[in-house]
This record gives sequence, C-alpha cells and structure tokens, in this order.
Amino acid sequence: MTIFNLGSCCIDHVYQVPHFAQPGETLPCLSYEMHPGGKGLNQSLAMARAGADVIHAGKIGREGTWLKELLAAEGVDTSQLKISDHPTGHACIEVNAEGENSIVLFGGTNRQITSDELEVMLRPATAGDFLVLQNEISELDTAIQMGAEKGMRIVFNAAPMTADVADLPLSALELLIINEIEGAALSSQQSPEAMLRTLVHRYPDTTVVLTLGSEGARLRGQAGDFTAASPKVNVVDSTGAGDTFTGYFVADYASGKGIDDALLFACRAAAVSVTQRGAASSIPTREKVEVYGF
Repeated sequence: MTIFNLGSCCIDHVYQVPHFAQPGETLPCLSYEMHPGGKGLNQSLAMARAGADVIHAGKIGREGTWLKELLAAEGVDTSQLKISDHPTGHACIEVNAEGENSIVLFGGTNRQITSDELEVMLRPATAGDFLVLQNEISELDTAIQMGAEKGMRIVFNAAPMTADVADLPLSALELLIINEIEGAALSSQQSPEAMLRTLVHRYPDTTVVLTLGSEGARLRGQAGDFTAASPKVNVVDSTGAGDTFTGYFVADYASGKGIDDALLFACRAAAVSVTQRGAASSIPTREKVEVYGF
C-alpha cells in the first residue's frame, strides 16, 4: 500500500512591513524570507515524518526544483513531480507589525496540471493505494474519478475552501477532512454536531474528519463516532497545523492503526507544530511527538 499525494508545491515570499502597502505607495520592507509552501508539500512532509511511504505527484517550474530536493531529502518519492517551463506556484505575503498578513497567491504550475498528466502520474497506482488531494491544483474532479476507477482510497482535504468544492464527486471519498470554516460552507450549518450530521447523511460512504483547532478533532462515519482533545501548549505560530494534522492522521489511518489512536496522535502532532514558527519547518518528526512533554 502506497500513499499518492497529488498536491501543490509553492514558494512563499514573506515580507515584513510596517503596514500593508497602500494604492500608489512604494513601501520598503524590513526583512525578506523565502520558504517552501503549498498544502500538498506540507502534507507530504508530514506523512513522511510520520513514517509513511509517500509518492508526491504534481508540477513545479524549473526555479522550484529545490522543493523537489527538499521532499526527496525527507524520503518522499518525487518521481511523479514533474518539472515545467512555466513558473512554480508562489505566494507574496506581507506581514505587518501586528502580525497580520496580506497574501497574493499565484497558482502557477499547480493550476496547469492536465488530465493527460494526471493519467501518467497515477499510472503506477494500484487498487488499495491511497490518493490524497487538497484544493490547490487543477483537474480535481478528474483526479477523483481516476482514483475511483483504479480502486484507490481517496482522501480530500477541502482547503482552501471555494464554491466549486460542492460540485466535486465527494461521494467517492473515503475520507473528507475539513475545519469549521470549510464544514460550515459545505453543510450550511454552524455547530460541529450539525456539520457532521449533515455531511455524513449526504455522503454516507464517506468518513468525515472535522478539525476544531485548540479543541481537537471529531470523526464520524461507518466506523463510528470519535473525539480527540488537543493538548494545551504555548502557541507560537499556528501556520501549518492543519497540514500536520492531515498528514499524521492519513499516515496512521493508512497503516491500519485504530481510528481513535490515529485521531489523537494527529492532534498531538498538530499541537507540537504550533510551538514552532513556520509551516514546513514546524512539522515535527514522529519521535519528537512521542517524547514531547504534554
């Protein structure tokens, strides 16, 4: 059993500014940093650090080859991460003195994946393999359909939420992973209980995993109803916590661990991640989560 993560890779350009740039203003920045990003890349790193065998499929530009090298150094199979002559997806992020951010996102190669390329990327997959998806690439509906035809076990993290998510063939999913904002948008409900009840009724063959930030996570599906609390930690930066949770949960779920154990350990991994700054850089190894003093 292998996990195919068909996901985004991005380059994050982060500018520390005294205030957000106004129309017509030229604003010198206080500092500049460049980081790896993209929910797909983050989740591949999380699954690899959790101990899973992961193949990352996707598309980057030539200036993004260092992202491929980063994944490979973590043990991720990058044979299906294709290199294009077009620019890699990237984000320009302004961070002001209050810690708020303003982001301009360019999809780049993540939004240029074609159905023909998908067929090549998923050609090595066999029935029973996992297919992990997020909402940052093109041809998602085609990817879900291809995965279903191959008998793959499909996981979709519906982030970032957009209106067209509801039009995807979500009934083909084994796992739907959402946060409260995404859950409200998909279910038109406001309470976690109502979100779960509505979505499980709508997609009876899909297990729904609802993350609740510092309150932990809930899961409901044919296997039952489970709740896991999140340990209390000193929060430094919550960026990447959702990707850490998703990566760890999928890794343990795919390995056959009990759902309750997988849910709890994913909450713990996410809690450890928020004690460090950054997204990819904050994702802990399994050993770090196991020895962390909660």
